[in-house]
Amino acid sequence: MPLALNLAYIAALLIFSPILFYRWARSGKYREGWREKLRGEAPLRIGHQPCLWFHAVSVGEVLLLRPLIRELSRRRPGWEILISTTTSTGLAVARRTFPDLVTFYAPLDFTWSTRRAVERIRPTVLALVELELWPNLIRTAKESGAKVAIINARLSARSFRGYRRLRGLLRSTLAQIDAVSAQNDEYASRFVDLGIPGDRVRITGSVKFDGLESDRNNSRTRELRRLLGLSPAELVFVAGSTMEGEEAAAYSAYTEASRQHPGLRLVLVPRHAERFEAIAQWLERQGRVVVRRSRLEGTPGELPRRPEGRPPVILIDTIGELGAVWGLADIAFVGGSLLPGRGGQNMMEPAAYGASVMFGPHTSNFRETVDHLLRHGAARRVIDAEDLTRALLEDLEDPEAAAARGEAARRIVLAQHGAAGRTLAELDRLVEINTSCAAA
Repeated sequence: MPLALNLAYIAALLIFSPILFYRWARSGKYREGWREKLRGEAPLRIGHQPCLWFHAVSVGEVLLLRPLIRELSRRRPGWEILISTTTSTGLAVARRTFPDLVTFYAPLDFTWSTRRAVERIRPTVLALVELELWPNLIRTAKESGAKVAIINARLSARSFRGYRRLRGLLRSTLAQIDAVSAQNDEYASRFVDLGIPGDRVRITGSVKFDGLESDRNNSRTRELRRLLGLSPAELVFVAGSTMEGEEAAAYSAYTEASRQHPGLRLVLVPRHAERFEAIAQWLERQGRVVVRRSRLEGTPGELPRRPEGRPPVILIDTIGELGAVWGLADIAFVGGSLLPGRGGQNMMEPAAYGASVMFGPHTSNFRETVDHLLRHGAARRVIDAEDLTRALLEDLEDPEAAAARGEAARRIVLAQHGAAGRTLAELDRLVEINTSCAAA
């Protein structure tokens, strides 16, 4: 099995190498960290206290660890915590978010890479965030004596169909999972259906709810408002986690709405850093002045305005600030949802602030969340760019209804808190089992 996997991975790299090289040459993607990943260059751990290795694939998974790490550090100050990521942006955010912890690139799932990383870290528990089923990494961790858990586990319908087709090949990997902390009963039943014993699967809720900021007056949002020159009285439309094509839809809606509401402000937060420059240039071709977050220093300057008085469009061209930016939003459009292929992005962040939340029809990654919000009148779904314009205008013309929708969303978020504590109870249990076995 390990040899076959190595060969399969090498074959896949060869097949997709033209695409990988094209992205490497065009955008710089994959340039960083490949040597560390291939060689398994994890940090060398010297201590012998319990060690939790969290693997969070990218930015979103790294950020959801905040309430978990905060609570873990309070409860178990003597334990060692390490965080690995797959992407360079994820690693940058991990280092900025957790400056006191050891952070590094996760090894590629080759036998030699995973073996070296596990030998150097010697984890007590390997905690895979949401869904990272890497057979060689899991097998190597188990052979070293570690327990393996999937925390904040989610399994979308599309992922479930894919894994179900590979269930026979993954049988031995699934059998090595010691615990699954699932976000809800639907995800839990899917993991059981894949073959993980039911007594190893528990419903702990989504840690994302515990990590959601709900106070618009938090220090990061307050500083951004000051830096961007946004007064509390201004209405702000934030389009966040946007993919290609969605910035144009949000800009079109904003342009139409600002004819009747000239004080409306637009804040765009693209999902991927490699698109920042192209979006800035596109906005300038539309005749708009663009304020780029990356070019603002610690003190706010006089933000430029057109001679005709039109306010500039604000482009957040930095990584890791979206959570604070949502706190500026009176009306929020959540991207990755207007066009097919992405499955939506996390709409609970703006919901926690009480913004009037909108998203497109393609939200398969958050189906249960979307159903819950819509069922309680706490969000609205738009079909296309024209529908987004209509929805934005309706919210501006009926602010009481928009505010009521936002307050309903905020109540839903606050009612879900507590997942971090339940997840830590599962990790505590695994550490206790491991240390007890080692002592015996």
